[in-house]
Amino acid sequence: MELLRDVSQRISDLTIQGATNVAIEGVKAFSEYATRLFVEDRNVFLQELEIAKSILWNSRPTEPALRNGLRYILSNLRSHEGSIDELKELTSARGSKYLDLLTSSKRQIIEFGSTRIDDNTTVMTHCHSSLASGTIVEAFKQGKNITAVCTETRPLYQGRKTAKELVSAGVPSTMVVDSGMRWAIRKFNADIIIIGADAITSQGTVFNKIGSRLLALAAKESDVPVYVTASLLKFDAQTHLGERTEVEMRGGKELWPDAPEGLNIVNPAFETISRDYIDGLITEAGIFPPEIVYQIVQQTYPFALEE
Repeated sequence: MELLRDVSQRISDLTIQGATNVAIEGVKAFSEYATRLFVEDRNVFLQELEIAKSILWNSRPTEPALRNGLRYILSNLRSHEGSIDELKELTSARGSKYLDLLTSSKRQIIEFGSTRIDDNTTVMTHCHSSLASGTIVEAFKQGKNITAVCTETRPLYQGRKTAKELVSAGVPSTMVVDSGMRWAIRKFNADIIIIGADAITSQGTVFNKIGSRLLALAAKESDVPVYVTASLLKFDAQTHLGERTEVEMRGGKELWPDAPEGLNIVNPAFETISRDYIDGLITEAGIFPPEIVYQIVQQTYPFALEE
């Protein structure tokens, strides 16, 4: 349990960043915990798994890819006939299968996404998404003449991770302050915006790092298309039941560690991007308008809609 709690804490404090990375590390921790769990009573074993699930589930509010992984592993586990050892094997197998889904979906998304980037293109992105940066790098590797513009992404500067990945791959890149988004779109004649997502709702609304909606609005003003790279495993199943995806509020010390006493600091981690500002979702099931995402998830990953 100590190792599992450690992973949960590293997800919470952003030592582990990116929705896909969070899902991978969380699912690994859960599967390893299950295989190391030594109890003799079947009900106790299942109860311990529920406790472990709760710890990881609540690490951060906006992590549907991790939650879908836990849902996938535990689906129908109680009704499965078999010994504790067999339940451990099943838990481990399902964990491995989900990790395979994450890996294969990433490859497919990057492949599909690279087709949306033409030769002689300036791509702009925000925050860090391994899918968004991977898509840009893949298009560059295909021999396309590409330049990239990325934001610093305050307060934790995740944009620096994006910049390092792009520069190390040889992509000519420029960084701009977050508040310079609109200026940068015009200054560098951006042709396309490609960002990631932390969550997708049943209505096709996307949750991504704060500043993403500002970028989408600026893109709309300049008639620049916005594409979101995201696995369908980031679909927030609760939203089709009427619940709202929670916007995580981070601590004020991330913005100003020694702020004057009495100052109220607001630090939202995410914001919504309406489907009206998104030209397409780039997923493992292809590229399509966000308003049909529920039907696509239903066809591709029906387990994500199970309670």
